[in-house]
Amino acid sequence: MRVAIAKFPGSNCDQDVAYAISRVPGAWSEVVWHTELSPERYELVVLPGGFSYADRLRAGAIAAHTPLIEKLIDYVKDGGLVLGICNGFQILVEAGLLLGSLLPNKGLRFICKWVSLRVMNSDTPFTNAFEEGEVVKMPIAHYEGRYYAGGQALRLFEERRVAFVYADERGGVSEECNPNGSDNSIAGVFNDTFNVLGMMPHPERASDPLLSPYGTEHGLRVFLSVANYVKGGA
Repeated sequence: MRVAIAKFPGSNCDQDVAYAISRVPGAWSEVVWHTELSPERYELVVLPGGFSYADRLRAGAIAAHTPLIEKLIDYVKDGGLVLGICNGFQILVEAGLLLGSLLPNKGLRFICKWVSLRVMNSDTPFTNAFEEGEVVKMPIAHYEGRYYAGGQALRLFEERRVAFVYADERGGVSEECNPNGSDNSIAGVFNDTFNVLGMMPHPERASDPLLSPYGTEHGLRVFLSVANYVKGGA
């Protein structure tokens, strides 16, 4: 599996993603400056976390209008896979590649903590290594992470385009376990053809049990899922 990790001015999670990819058998990645990236050379393009263009205007707004995004639009139409993590998710919604927007967290505070997530759809290129309904742990670190679907959240659930929701350790969903006020506790969504995933939690930071306070590598399964799909095992 060939993976490109796009680097914008202000990206800071690219090497974390590269490390996670290095733990996937048969996968390799390279960090590519956004103006030099040719998506068609890769099976997966990752837009990593960070603060692209210092989050001026809105988080992800400037990066969403770079020439790379124009290339990604064609790449996605041709079936290419794109994963946006945190700031990458913000870029994808700003670019219109995913439905919705990401607003400042309730309480207007930066949040950095581990959260529980319930897997809502395991029949996709990004989630086939999970069990539907299982609860996994990944960390979040964001200020503008409150997902807003503009009244279309229920449609996303009906179309199975919700990847993860914030939950308690038993998978229950409530305001108490919704860290940022996202609509219906949504933590990650797909596009309508399921080849684009945007998620606020950081799977790359939950890809090595030595780095997890829970001793798990739940996040690694996002990348293992893509590898399964590329190999035809999904």
